[in-house]
Amino acid sequence: MTTRKEFDLGLGQLHNLLVEMGTFVEKALFHSMDALKNVDLQKATNIIKEDPQLNLLEERITELGSKLIATQQPVAKDLRRILAAFKIASDLERMGDLAVDIAKVVLRLEGQALIKPLIDLPRMAEIVQLMTYESIQSFVQENVDLAYKMAKDDDQVDALYSQITRELLLLMMENPRTITQASLLSFVGRYIERFADHATNIGESVVYLVTGKRPDLNV
Repeated sequence: MTTRKEFDLGLGQLHNLLVEMGTFVEKALFHSMDALKNVDLQKATNIIKEDPQLNLLEERITELGSKLIATQQPVAKDLRRILAAFKIASDLERMGDLAVDIAKVVLRLEGQALIKPLIDLPRMAEIVQLMTYESIQSFVQENVDLAYKMAKDDDQVDALYSQITRELLLLMMENPRTITQASLLSFVGRYIERFADHATNIGESVVYLVTGKRPDLNV
């Protein structure tokens, strides 16, 4: 049986790993959008190559959390901290996959000029980057108010996604030659929207950690 001091040290390591995952995901989204704006195939390729690093971080969290459960046999809030860490790591890993999906769109745009200036997609991504950072901070600080903020931010992302979808649909109707690329850009919007959903899931995990009840913030 580990001592409380050792257990708290393990929890601190979990926090640090989650912060590292969150920072990785923020950068992956930023670089994937930069690659899209510039149709930068090399940057897109690098994002795809680096993704396994995020998977390794998730594995380390799973191993550490499982060890803490096995050796300390935590109950109540201590157990919720570890279970929340598992769920948050899973959401972050999926967010990394979505950044890779954006990078793959960039590769499919090889040799093409963008059919329109990208304004709302980068704006969506900026909001989601902040959501990612704040969702992790809400976990580290056990800040329920910051966790609930995810729902409001997610509404902004959803509104931008609806606007982007309408604009791309109009482009496709006006000029059928834009259909292929407009569809790809619509996919990017969907990926960013899903990114926000996962950040909101992290907010739900934080509320569960603090209160013992899991709300539905994706409404």
